Amino acid sequence: MNLHQLRFVREAVRQNYNLTDAAKALFTSQPGVSKAIIELEEELGVDIFTRHGKRIRGLTEPGRLVLESVELIMQEIDSLKRIGKEYAAQDSGSFTIATTHTQARYTLPRVVQAFMLKYPKVRLSLLQGNPRQIAEMVQRDQADLAIATESIAGIDGLITLPCYQWEHMVVVPPDHPLLKSKAVSLEEIATYPLITYDGAFAGRSKIDHAFGLRGLKPDVLLEAIDADVIKTYVELGMGIGIIAGMAFDAERDKNLRAIPVGHLFGMNISRVAVKQGAYLRSYIYTFIELLAPTLNRKLVESAMSGTKETYEL
Repeated sequence: MNLHQLRFVREAVRQNYNLTDAAKALFTSQPGVSKAIIELEEELGVDIFTRHGKRIRGLTEPGRLVLESVELIMQEIDSLKRIGKEYAAQDSGSFTIATTHTQARYTLPRVVQAFMLKYPKVRLSLLQGNPRQIAEMVQRDQADLAIATESIAGIDGLITLPCYQWEHMVVVPPDHPLLKSKAVSLEEIATYPLITYDGAFAGRSKIDHAFGLRGLKPDVLLEAIDADVIKTYVELGMGIGIIAGMAFDAERDKNLRAIPVGHLFGMNISRVAVKQGAYLRSYIYTFIELLAPTLNRKLVESAMSGTKETYEL
């Protein structure tokens, strides 16, 4: 048994059981991958994969247990490598953040700027996607941490901690009738064409849920993943928008007005997620604390060790 065999098993699953793609991802040959997997199965005395002819189709029952062990072993190997790098270069290395557009555009710039002043030698990368996609990036070791709304909480294999609270805002042109309302209601909002987030982003599920509880079906004219897109179409007079509160800036968005609507859709919590059992370099703890000062290294380490009770704002 060797590490190459374990890597081949893991990559075969990640590539949807396509050994050709697995071989390309690992810069080796397809026959070599197939032979190594068969040799591992013979050594273990069980079939890891189900097959149709020469093609693998899925995991067997013992194969699922083997994969769980493989993932743990490879995670420990990755941690060993990171420990070596950590002590070889305390203030340099790579750091990949997976996040949504809203976080990358409106929340992270000040944090990233402060971080880079402290660690100018660190190569920082931002990957964007919806909450499910960025969670998978961390699970697959493509990113060191993820930042999104509470929709990333409760995902297997991730430790998530709250960063800050925010509420939605309705954005309208400066002369819109809603600005005269003392307390905007769901019924009032539902009378206008609505422009808001795609279902996978920025608390959209809470928006839909609130309308559903009142038996309302708003006319959602346009869905987008980007608050700037939403604001652009509101400025064109196509409807009213619902965006995350941090995406509105009175100085920048001079052609719009914002109405806080946390009382209608509830408060949202942005969270940071790391892979359970992962080794985090010291500057990653610094970044987390810059993002949310309450999340100091001791608290994060405690949460990752499993000894910390659920932490909420």
